[in-house]
This record gives sequence, structure tokens and C-alpha cells, in this order.
Amino acid sequence: MKRLLSELVGYALVSAAALAIDVAILYLLVEVAGWYYLLAATCSFMTGAFFAYFLSTRLVFRYRRLSDRRLEFAAFAGIGLVGLAINAVAIYTLVEFCGAQYMIAKGAAAILTFTANFLMRRWALFSPSVISSFIDSGNA
Repeated sequence: MKRLLSELVGYALVSAAALAIDVAILYLLVEVAGWYYLLAATCSFMTGAFFAYFLSTRLVFRYRRLSDRRLEFAAFAGIGLVGLAINAVAIYTLVEFCGAQYMIAKGAAAILTFTANFLMRRWALFSPSVISSFIDSGNA
């Protein structure tokens, strides 16, 4: 439980840094470059995701289920695509149907995306599998 809490706090800090990059790029692409907000949100999210992977694997998660780092990154990015879908749907829904300003919608979407990404990434990539935990505990 202590490791889970430590990883949750570490992931929250890494995610906050990645979110700062994401939001800064989103703002620049929409307000300065004139991009459509959903296209800008996709590009900014992916940049933040690369940053999150780099810091997560170096500072947050000690256990690595996959030894092949290319495969690990592919899985991390795949989970990130689920997060991207959650992000885009939340932003679109809040802007188009609730009348929220896109940056306010981004804040709400970030909470949903953070929760989903942490749970999926920790379970799939950065914790022992249920089967290996069972075997390692001597219950087999």
C-alpha cells in the first residue's frame, strides 16, 4: 500500500508537469497559431504523454513488467491513446454541449484522463501481474 501511495503521488507530480506542457502547447496552438481546439488538444496531449513516459519510467515506477523498452513504450502510448480519447470526448462534450471555455474543459478532462491513465498504466505495465504475485507469495 505504501508503494502504491508513493507511486500515486509521484505520478501526480509527473502528470502535473506533463499537464503544464500540454496546456501551454494547447494555448499557443489555439491562441497564437489559430488551430482548431480539438486538433491542438490532440497534439498538445501527445507531447505531454511523451514527457510523462520519460519521467514516469525514471522517477515514479520501480517495477517494470516488460523488459523490452520499445514494447513498454508502445503499450504506454497505447494506453495514452485511450487517455487521448477520454480527453477529446470530455473537452468536446464540455465545449459543444455545456458551453465551457476550452481551457476549463481541459482542466476537467485532465482529471478524468489522469485517473484512467494511472490505473491502466500501473496495472498493465508497472506492477506484478496477479498470477506472478500469487506464485511469488508461495500460494501456488
